[in-house]
Amino acid sequence: MKTRSKLFTVTIILIFLTTLLWAEKDDSAITLGETATINSEILDQDRELLIYLPDGYEKSTTNYPVLYLIDGGFHFLHVSSVVQYLSSRGMMQQTIVVAIKNIDRNKDFLPTNVERVPTSGGAENFLNFISNELFTYIESNYRTTPYKTLVGHSYGGTFTTYTFLQKPNTFDSYIAISPYLHWDEQLLVTQAKTILPEGYDKNKFFYMTLGDEPPYIPAIDKFVSLINDKSPTNLDFTYTQMISETHNSIPHLTVYYGLEKLYSDWNLPQAKYEEGLSAIDEHYNMISNKFNYNVETPEFVINMLGYNYLLKEEFEKAIEVFQENVKRFPASANVYDSLAESYENNKQLKLAELNYTKACELAKKDDPTLITFKSNLERVQKKLAE
Repeated sequence: MKTRSKLFTVTIILIFLTTLLWAEKDDSAITLGETATINSEILDQDRELLIYLPDGYEKSTTNYPVLYLIDGGFHFLHVSSVVQYLSSRGMMQQTIVVAIKNIDRNKDFLPTNVERVPTSGGAENFLNFISNELFTYIESNYRTTPYKTLVGHSYGGTFTTYTFLQKPNTFDSYIAISPYLHWDEQLLVTQAKTILPEGYDKNKFFYMTLGDEPPYIPAIDKFVSLINDKSPTNLDFTYTQMISETHNSIPHLTVYYGLEKLYSDWNLPQAKYEEGLSAIDEHYNMISNKFNYNVETPEFVINMLGYNYLLKEEFEKAIEVFQENVKRFPASANVYDSLAESYENNKQLKLAELNYTKACELAKKDDPTLITFKSNLERVQKKLAE
């Protein structure tokens, strides 16, 4: 996590920003996300949001977990790129990112007023805004699951820790990056001694990091010891000090490794494909129990299982799996195309024609796979004519 980590950070950011710079301002432009403004009665001000939506969001009916990011103006680009990369590789669930831009981070993130920071002390109000207004706005305008993650850096890490202690059920997972826990004579450390429960009703995840930041160490060490000594049930807590990183270099790495750990068992083991669909469904049942919401076996996973059988020329098994995929995802053009392919390989050409036709009917005009579906249909029709 030394030179390699810094090189990884710089490379990812440069590639991402270069892509954005090269994108033309027309219909072919790469769009990272969208902006929105919410009027808050609690804060008595408008707050600007930056929102990243997963690939394929507009064409799907899927609900997604939400990662809420404070210090949004600073971290939206690199956090969204990490989420996009990990989810595109099947290493985590596709996720909506909602970044809140700052107006006065001292006011919003710090829980008490201290004289040397005149505007500090508005954390409770800011948390009320998030839980009572922002959640309502996001859940009314986007397709979401109940699962929520909070990410904050520095004073934002202080707010993340404050929320975890005061209202832990507001979020399911917390990522606190270099949190300033020595605020107000280590207030949060003192509170943790009495607030930390023996356990939580639902699974909680808390990932905390620190770079080479000696002034932060005493308070964080005390906080970590309190959690480790109490070891609340249903809490997955990790603290990592990245001594080769600085206060400014650590956020990107923390988000990457934090999400990688949160979703460490998300990726389906290859061996499950050999065990069949019931074993695959069991894996996603386990994931559902961990994240406290229903995670259905993805369409593409079932499709891969079907093609495994198809490659082995186990056509009856392939047909059975693809039929199940059609049953679960009847609005998908691709599942009908795959089922048709299995019928075609099994010499059941009439059924192949029927399902290729259905795939063509369901595919939208701008779907690039429509050309393939039509080509498949024409091939089978030619075989039938012969």
